[in-house]
Amino acid sequence: MDPSTPDFIVAIPARYASTRLPGKPLLPIAGVPMIVHVARRALDAGAREVVVATDDVRIADALATHPVRVVATRADHASGSDRLAECAHVLDWNDETIIVNLQGDEPLAPVSGIRAVAAALAGDDAPMATLATPLSSMDELFDPACVKLVRDAANRALYFSRAPLPWPRDAFARDRARLPPGVPFLRHIGIYAYRAGFLRRFADLPRTPLEQVESLEQLRALEHGFAIAAPIAPEPFPAGVDTAEDLVRVERLMAGG
Repeated sequence: MDPSTPDFIVAIPARYASTRLPGKPLLPIAGVPMIVHVARRALDAGAREVVVATDDVRIADALATHPVRVVATRADHASGSDRLAECAHVLDWNDETIIVNLQGDEPLAPVSGIRAVAAALAGDDAPMATLATPLSSMDELFDPACVKLVRDAANRALYFSRAPLPWPRDAFARDRARLPPGVPFLRHIGIYAYRAGFLRRFADLPRTPLEQVESLEQLRALEHGFAIAAPIAPEPFPAGVDTAEDLVRVERLMAGG
């Protein structure tokens, strides 16, 4: 591991129920449950500890032979960050401990990105960090499942949205068939880092109107006035698993196809 990477813990929220893919964390990819692939990525990144916060004993059982701590959490959390906040209380993490929230449906998360979000938080006085990557197509820009963000001059997030963002008025008045050059279109990568003290505080903040309208938990932090560092990821993040088609795509990528 790069000696400049700070000490950090990776915490993986893993909820059994899923509207589109029931039991998603346990679905097999190349014969191995998805949650095991995600935990292996976290271990390969050099985390001091890998913790899986789950609401189902079957997920704990799938990880029984791996060097991962499993924490039982409630089933009614509104977001992954809320689930990890319960975990932070249970494990009594020191307020300054850097926690990386790696989603349980990201079996292809690059090791470099896990390290990068921890380093972004360590190098900034923002209480929270995430990653971004350039958009590559108009399909992504107009896809509500692809979350967009805009940043300020210090590479901190100004806003996240499922809508196209920003809107280049003059360029789109002429042509909406392709991305106009020179516009900073960015896709949000759903990996976060926080200090444990802020993680606990975040979960106690009231849910906010924009968070609920967009169904984006990170807007809660912005609406309450907290900064989010958002540097560019060091390498692309393949999309996670939300649908049965995604599962096939990820399995094909893992097989080298």
